[in-house]
Amino acid sequence: MPPIDPATLLAGAEAARTRPIESAEAIARALKAAPADPEVRLAAYRFHFYSHDHAAALEQARVLLGFAARRLNVSADWRDVRAWDAAFTAHDFAPGLYLQALVAIGYCAARLGQIEEAGDVLAKAAELDPTDRFGGAWLLARLAAVEED
Repeated sequence: MPPIDPATLLAGAEAARTRPIESAEAIARALKAAPADPEVRLAAYRFHFYSHDHAAALEQARVLLGFAARRLNVSADWRDVRAWDAAFTAHDFAPGLYLQALVAIGYCAARLGQIEEAGDVLAKAAELDPTDRFGGAWLLARLAAVEED
């Protein structure tokens, strides 16, 4: 079986703003053909995020978090992950993807009104990313400020 080429699978998805229907169809085809490909999932997340379909983006972010957890060999449940479980401050692909996925989950959950989950996951992102490179602590502070209002 030949290797999967995500770029070929995603052909037609690059015009999400001007041709959203065709892009959505290309994303759906790519997900069907390669559901376990991180590049395809990342493209799907971005498409849904920028289309303001936060429920679909949340689903993709959760899958991406699982991919990153497996690559880092950490717990599949983000609640059980500790800062010493992996080199989260390293500028490597898997730790960065893990932290970005956490922040994405928090953001999308907040947009969907799932405030408790958003706060919990953003707090975990802030814990694992002490320099706030991916903005989890910043978003957590904004979420807290909105809750106070």
